[in-house]
Amino acid sequence: MTEFSYQLYSSRNFPPLADTLKMLAEVGYRNVEGYGALYADDAKVAELSNHLGDNNLRMPTAHIGLDMLEGEPGKVLAIAKALGIETIYCPYLAPGDRPTDGAGWRAFGERLQLAGMQFREAGLGFGWHNHDFEFQRTADGVLPIMALFEGGPDLEWEADLAWVVRGGADPLEWIRNYGKRITAVHMKDIAPPGEKADEDGWADVGTGTVDWKTIMAALRTTRTRYIIMEHDNPKDDRRFAETSLANAEAL
Repeated sequence: MTEFSYQLYSSRNFPPLADTLKMLAEVGYRNVEGYGALYADDAKVAELSNHLGDNNLRMPTAHIGLDMLEGEPGKVLAIAKALGIETIYCPYLAPGDRPTDGAGWRAFGERLQLAGMQFREAGLGFGWHNHDFEFQRTADGVLPIMALFEGGPDLEWEADLAWVVRGGADPLEWIRNYGKRITAVHMKDIAPPGEKADEDGWADVGTGTVDWKTIMAALRTTRTRYIIMEHDNPKDDRRFAETSLANAEAL
C-alpha cells in the first residue's frame, strides 16, 4: 500500500522543527522524510525522535549524505534504529564531484553499490535520489542515470519526477523502463513558465504543469511505497503541505 509523506527539507526555513511536525500532523500527514541537518548530532536525533512520537509521525525514509554513508556507517545504522528509518537514499552529488563521462558514472554507481551493502545486510533499503543533472548527457553521449544504475544493480530509486521533467526527460518513459527500481517518489510540481519566480519556479502539487494524474496511474506498476511531498522553496510551508496533500489524495 502506497502512503503519502513529507520531505522536511521543504520546511527548513520555517523553524522550529517541533512546530513543523505539529503542523504536518494537523493537516493529515502520518509520515515524514528526514535530511542531513536533522542528524547533525545525537541531541538532534533524540529531539527529532521525541517530536515524531509526540505527533504520531513516522520516518520510514531518509536522505543521508555520501560522506556519512561511507565514513560513518555505524552512526547511520544507529540513526536508522533510533528513528525507525526503513530505507536510506543518497540524495545528491555536488557539481565538482560529478563524473564527466559514462565510465565515471558507472564507477560512481559501483561506489554506491558498495556503500549500500552493509545497510542492505542490516535489512534496510538503499538507493539514489535524482535531480536534473543525471538526465543531461555527458560529452561521450551517456545519460548519467543509466550508467549509475548499470554500476549499481541493487540500487533502489527514489524518483524525483519533477526534476526528471526539468532534466528534459519523460517521467512516464522512465517509470516504464526503470519502474522495478522505484520504491519512493518525490511529488513536486512545476509552475507555468514565468510564474512563481519567488519560489524558484516550483508550485504546490496539483497547481502546476506536471501531469500527476497520469503519473500516479503509472506508478501503480512499480514498488513505490511512499509518495513524498517536496517543494524546494515555498513561501508558506503550511499552504504547500496542506494544498499538496489534498490534491494528491484527490487523484
